[in-house]
This record gives sequence, structure tokens and C-alpha cells, in this order.
Amino acid sequence: MASERSLSVQDICQAAVQRGGADVSASAMAHAVELFLSEMAYQLCDGYSVNTGYFTASTTIRGVFDSPSETFNKDKHSVLFQFNQGEKLRAEVPNIQVDILGVAEASAVILQVTDMKSGSVNDLLTPGRNLKVSGSKIKLAGDHPSVGVFFIDSKQSRIQVDPSDIVVNNPSELMVVIPELPAGSYSLEVVTQHTAGALLKDPRTAALDKLLTVL
Repeated sequence: MASERSLSVQDICQAAVQRGGADVSASAMAHAVELFLSEMAYQLCDGYSVNTGYFTASTTIRGVFDSPSETFNKDKHSVLFQFNQGEKLRAEVPNIQVDILGVAEASAVILQVTDMKSGSVNDLLTPGRNLKVSGSKIKLAGDHPSVGVFFIDSKQSRIQVDPSDIVVNNPSELMVVIPELPAGSYSLEVVTQHTAGALLKDPRTAALDKLLTVL
């Protein structure tokens, strides 16, 4: 469904002009939003919490400190950003109309990925550590040469997870070891011939609709 796709800052600003009647251009609005988000990221990194009314954001540290004097250790501890809905967004819930359009297409889909080292969801990748991929009909099966788990970089180069690094291989969950990827942004695809009770003649692809980042 078109309503389920991810929107970029530019998409939302364009809609604000075309649908919402914004009195500035989409490009000017997008520039201002990027400035705001960049400064918000800086303030979060500086330890401040943020409350926009629509969402709250804060920085948290995960991991156990064994004593009050123990310092931060990146091998034991990780820093995460947490976002939660705010009052203005919650106030919009009663205005949402839900229309059931029928049974969804029974295709393979990636719903969420979790970087097991950092705990990051649909965001960060830690090369050499485990990535949990949750979805539907994503079990790797079939002998077609395109079957596998792939990270695609900005140049559309496809880096395949070595088959020996597939730790868990179930219809609703994969666990893979992330390849030694250079810093950058990556999309994720799972290609499989799996279906209930048989193998598909032609492989199908499930793609995560968010970019993942190696810092």
C-alpha cells in the first residue's frame, strides 16, 4: 500500500505545501527542518532531552556498571537514542480512520531489524556482530544463486552474508552475522524461494524500507 511507505523530510515538506497550504516553499521548509534536526541531534549528544510536543527524545546508556567509579566502556556499554510519542501526537489518535481493504498479499516482508550489540532498531549496524531480522516468510530456502541476505551500499554494490554466518533461519526470524562493512548507509534485502509447504520457482525479495548505518 502506498500509505505504508516511508516518507522523507522532502516528501513531508512537499505535502505541507500542496495539501497543508504552507506559506513557504518546500525547499525552504526542508532546509529549516534539517537545521532543526541537526541541532536537536547535537543537543541530544550533549545530554539534553527534547520535547517537541509531538515526540520526546532522550539519550540513554545501556549496560551494567559494576561500581560507582567505573567509566564508560564501549565493549560493555552502548549509547542509544529513545523516541516516544508526545501529547500532540496522541491527541491525533481519535482522528485516525481505519479502513480494512482486504487480506494483505502473502509475500515475504521484513518488519524490523535489531542490532544485537547496540540494541538499535532499524538504525545502526555493528559489523562482526549479530543482526536479528524479524518478518514473515523470510526463511532462506532454495538453490537459486540469488538466494541470500544482502546489504546494498550507496553505489548499489551487494554484499552478501556468508551462508555460514546465518545463525537462525526461521520463517519469521533470521539471525545473521553482519559482514565487515565500511562506514556508510545500507539497505537490506532477503531473497528466498521459501513459501509454505513448497519452494517457489522464482525467488522473491523482501526489503527493509529504512536505511541502516555503519558509523
